[in-house]
Amino acid sequence: MSRATVIRQQIWEKLRPVAKPDSRFHLDFAEFIPDFIGSEQAVARVMAQPFYAGGYVFVTPDNGLADLRRRMLDDGKTLVVSTYGIYRGFMLLDPARIPPGQSPFAASLDGMEIFGTPISLASLAARGPFDFMVTGASAVSLNGVRFGKRHGFFDLEWGMFTDVGIAHENTSVTALVHDVQVVEENLIPSDTDILVDHIATPTRFITASRGPRPHGIHWDLLAPEQLAATPPLQELRAMHDVTASR
Repeated sequence: MSRATVIRQQIWEKLRPVAKPDSRFHLDFAEFIPDFIGSEQAVARVMAQPFYAGGYVFVTPDNGLADLRRRMLDDGKTLVVSTYGIYRGFMLLDPARIPPGQSPFAASLDGMEIFGTPISLASLAARGPFDFMVTGASAVSLNGVRFGKRHGFFDLEWGMFTDVGIAHENTSVTALVHDVQVVEENLIPSDTDILVDHIATPTRFITASRGPRPHGIHWDLLAPEQLAATPPLQELRAMHDVTASR
């Protein structure tokens, strides 16, 4: 059993008493990253940071970030959110297109299907870099090593974004988690682990002592079924093929 698997299982046991069940997956943390008691305090810590002034944000669809997505829409920020599993790519949420009072629903997974606009990787590249990024996590260490649900979705998103130039080594990335999800030690990242700059919890805002981040997609590590199930990866592969043929 890998170190990452052991840490996830230990964290999930600690998380169970403070996690809010999902309407579909209940408390199956292998299928979703939950909201938790005190997440509003963690959201307030993110909003108090200087990077929050940026108006163009990538934010993951994790349950614990729903209130942050709502607050960002109310603050006039344009959001890019991945669909569940990246199975339908990415959605653009423009606050100007959301009717008054509808931001809580628009910030949810169901709501962004109504108020969001599907956006291709090429169109994202044309819009330019994100001002900052926020993600959930199953666990995150003091040196910024982030573990997800074991599916590697955020690692793939980061790889695609760095490949097309809309995220880079200095892009501010924050993980929003409960205190029990913080691993109070430094961990050794894998070649594909995305290191975060900051960790926001209900009681702390931590600046991680991170090392360098990976860049691009490790195509040799992708299973054929993963490529087949992820439209933006197919789009990126086609973009590379066109470039190579010139």
